[in-house]
Amino acid sequence: MSDITAAPRSEFTLRGVILGILITVVFTAAQVYLGLKVGLTFATSIPAAVISMALLRFFRTSTIQENNIVQTIASAAGTLSSVIFVLPGLLMIGWWSDIPFLATFGICAVGGILGVMYTIPLRRALVTNSTLPYPEGVAAAEVLKVGSGSREGAAEGKAGLWAVIAGTLASAAFAALGAAKIFAAEVAAFVKVGKGATGIGASSSLALMGAGHLMGITVGIAMFTGLFIAWAVLVPILTGVFPAEAGASVADHALTVWATKVRFLGAGVIGAAAIWTLGKLVVPIWRGLVSAFEAGKARRAGSGDIPRVEQDIPLFVVGLVSVALLAPAGWLLAAFALGGPAGALALPLTIAAVAYLVFAGLLAAAVCGYMAGLIGSSNSPVSGIAILTVLGASLLVGAIGRGLIGPDTAKALVAFALYVTATVLAVAVVANDNLQDLKTGQLVDATPWKQQSALVIGVLSGATVIPFVLDLLAKSNGFVGAPNLNVVPGAEPLAAPQATLISTLAKGVIGHNLQWDLLGVGALIGLALVVVDIVLRRASKDRFSLPPLGVGLAIYLPSAVTAPVVVGAVAGWIFERVVSKDRKAEVAKRLGVLIASGFIVGESLFNVALALLIVSTNKGAPLAIANPPPEHLGMIIALIVAAVVVAGLYGWCRIQARKMEEA
Repeated sequence: MSDITAAPRSEFTLRGVILGILITVVFTAAQVYLGLKVGLTFATSIPAAVISMALLRFFRTSTIQENNIVQTIASAAGTLSSVIFVLPGLLMIGWWSDIPFLATFGICAVGGILGVMYTIPLRRALVTNSTLPYPEGVAAAEVLKVGSGSREGAAEGKAGLWAVIAGTLASAAFAALGAAKIFAAEVAAFVKVGKGATGIGASSSLALMGAGHLMGITVGIAMFTGLFIAWAVLVPILTGVFPAEAGASVADHALTVWATKVRFLGAGVIGAAAIWTLGKLVVPIWRGLVSAFEAGKARRAGSGDIPRVEQDIPLFVVGLVSVALLAPAGWLLAAFALGGPAGALALPLTIAAVAYLVFAGLLAAAVCGYMAGLIGSSNSPVSGIAILTVLGASLLVGAIGRGLIGPDTAKALVAFALYVTATVLAVAVVANDNLQDLKTGQLVDATPWKQQSALVIGVLSGATVIPFVLDLLAKSNGFVGAPNLNVVPGAEPLAAPQATLISTLAKGVIGHNLQWDLLGVGALIGLALVVVDIVLRRASKDRFSLPPLGVGLAIYLPSAVTAPVVVGAVAGWIFERVVSKDRKAEVAKRLGVLIASGFIVGESLFNVALALLIVSTNKGAPLAIANPPPEHLGMIIALIVAAVVVAGLYGWCRIQARKMEEA
């Protein structure tokens, strides 16, 4: 028997729990910032595993299973933070003036724990007895095995920690130079095209390049396709159809049409692609549920103890906790409804919302769990789930409040629909992560119930941090389109692109002025992309694909966000091709992943710290130098430095891998 399965061993330890909580707190702060800026988050399991291995190796009793518990707790940072795709919408519509702790913590905690509970009955069907690839779960398991199993693994663990540190410091320094105005924050060019206009922009951001590396070349190509459709096709056509307002510049014309027309087309693409994905999963999920209950029945009827690696939190506990959580969920929803002009409808709204949470939460948990196994939790189309959830919640809430629609009541109903959506999304994103973690646990001989308990701890830790960081950023930067009455003058508002879309959809459904025509055309584009993806997969025998959700996201997101992601995906692909012939190619690739993760963590954490500095100094740009270089020169400098830093760190990864080969 290998060392991995040897006993006795440490697994669920106090030091592991404390370390997991500390990593969760740090990574959650980074995730909140990144999600609000660009509408993307990153998987934290692998960086957390590397940090855990580097620190716990000083304890002789540390094990691979203990490191697995640490990464399981920390993985909550990469998932639960996705609720910020909805919550800023409550500030954007003017319902909240700040972020209340209890209301935010409550839905994160309740929804997150429900996400854990809902996916426990699916573990055997979708993990143990499944052929789903679980790319991130397998990758995390391989990192843990290599890091814990040999002298070479210890060396890789050290190199991995330095990779995360190097990427973090480089990205933080890069962001600091941008905050000092030495680097230009963005470059953009706009031109007239016949009667219309178009253009392109790109942020100088190592974090976005790191996100592109982690997403991979397939998603990068999909996002490039979305960029092309948006800015080379849709914007030129629609700017020709809808003339510019008097005095508007070419850039203003192109950006206005993109924001008011093209983004809704992108939302339609995302919605159609998500519905297609859900439709494909109905039969496999049903079979998985049947298999899970049959397996549980067989185990109860059998004799002897259940093997440790099959010990979940008992189903009766799962059911009891799930039902018990509906009480605080109902209290939170009722309190929210009673706090405004729709208070007279608090009872029917609460009953409907709790029922919707049960139904939509179960569906979202099953779908997200399956999609995490199919394409990985980072690439799982949570945006599509959020869009479908808010449409359903808005239709339900709008139907209940139909007789009371007025300006104030409509805002209250929109706010309630957003709050319900955030709760369901918390269920979905944690379920999206739970089965991925359980796959990692299966591969390293972990105990399922201990992992499930660890994720609950991670959920509570993340739920505690999110309100504070979100409120800090709301006060320092604010959000585009929100009243932002307390924002520091001169501070740059955060785009919060997902929250903008979700709140716009809720207002459109309840106010009966949603641009269904644009969503419908977008849905047709999405269906065409689905057909292209199917044909491409079949023609190449699944070697190539064009994920429609990735295309739709690039149509919807600003080009300043998606262009660096595409560059990062291409850069990561080139790096992996270059090192693929090396004997230690996989080691170099893993180090590259950690560098990319460090890029995201460094810039995100720097900007959280910058937000604190903005609030404390009451200056919008507290680090700006007196005489910064011209913007075009600042961008040239930024591009050169970014290229040197990325190439240099990739080269360092290859050198470290070769050193391990020679050792």
